[in-house]
Amino acid sequence: MKNYLTPSELQAALSLRDLSDPAQGPHAMSLLLAEITTALERLWSIAVETHRLSPLVATADNYDRLGYSPDDVTRDSRHSRHVSPTVMLRSHTSAGVPALLDSLHGEMGHYDRLHAVPGPVYRRDTIDRTHVGAPHQVDLWRLKARGLLGSAELDQMMAAVVDAVLPASVCPDVQWRSTPATHHYTDTGRQLDVLVTQPDGSREWLELAECGLVAAQVLRGSGLDPRRWAGLALGLGLDRALMLRKGIRDIRLLRSENPEVRAQLLDLNPYRPVSVMPEVRRDLSLVLGSAAEADVELLGDRARTALGAEAEMLAALEIRAVTPASGLPTAAVERLRLTPDQVNVLLRLVLQPLDRTLTDGEANLLRDRVYLALHRGRVLELISG
Repeated sequence: MKNYLTPSELQAALSLRDLSDPAQGPHAMSLLLAEITTALERLWSIAVETHRLSPLVATADNYDRLGYSPDDVTRDSRHSRHVSPTVMLRSHTSAGVPALLDSLHGEMGHYDRLHAVPGPVYRRDTIDRTHVGAPHQVDLWRLKARGLLGSAELDQMMAAVVDAVLPASVCPDVQWRSTPATHHYTDTGRQLDVLVTQPDGSREWLELAECGLVAAQVLRGSGLDPRRWAGLALGLGLDRALMLRKGIRDIRLLRSENPEVRAQLLDLNPYRPVSVMPEVRRDLSLVLGSAAEADVELLGDRARTALGAEAEMLAALEIRAVTPASGLPTAAVERLRLTPDQVNVLLRLVLQPLDRTLTDGEANLLRDRVYLALHRGRVLELISG
């Protein structure tokens, strides 16, 4: 059974600023997106069309028409945000592609164009310094009629994207690789990784994008003959790309209201760290209905909802232990008044505002709000008084 967003939750999602859209104000993310599309435009000497689409999409466009199976786990409300049985907030910008392909049905001559579909996407996700519940993506689809596109063009595309995101003038030692990957709407799927140098000098492979040749069944679904049409599809996480480009370690900084931070998000120059506020940690002992509820994405989403505008203070949410009632000492079971099917979950919150120091009292209030939103037991353990 699906859970649907409340009107207030939907309104909050739709009011979120799209950092990739220059019409909503200047931001480094829109500058980076422009560099990426310009690089591909120059590479292939073709026109680029950017599509700013509503994040409300038909569930069929988000899943069925892109090759997802009816029982795919990503359809579950624990991972996606549904508005009704047939409408949802897109979980990837690829959801805008089926309608785009439909619009090409009448093209009878030569056609070769790059389509960019950027914007926020909405999903249940973990809470840490590299993940948020509404990250930005861009889908880049080169569609061509009366011509071939294959692995060679896909390699060109990956190389151009890496060079646009991490140019040699900024990252002279960057390397990239592609490894086989399976996607619902591509053939010859690839995962694009980059080897980057971390602030401590270590080298690490990080995923930058996923790509492949557009699958024949996706073309056929829009009435396009795969014998006549070909395509390349690449999906890129814009938050991750911008963090790599500027050397930003905490994804929350991309929406920071701190004037010192905001001023640095108007260009693509390396980020100069602003004074970091101290972390405050709070450990929670929760009772949940079952082990299945001990899901870091589900609990993270509930915590964000409980804190509302103050959710930006959550730097991390970590599950430390999950113990069934049968695995606890008798005294603990009695103190928590656990039933046999319930579990005890030890959860750690890391609270860290980006612009000020959090007092112990404020941290305790935030801790208790999260606790009340997540706890399913009959005994409450509040600490804020």
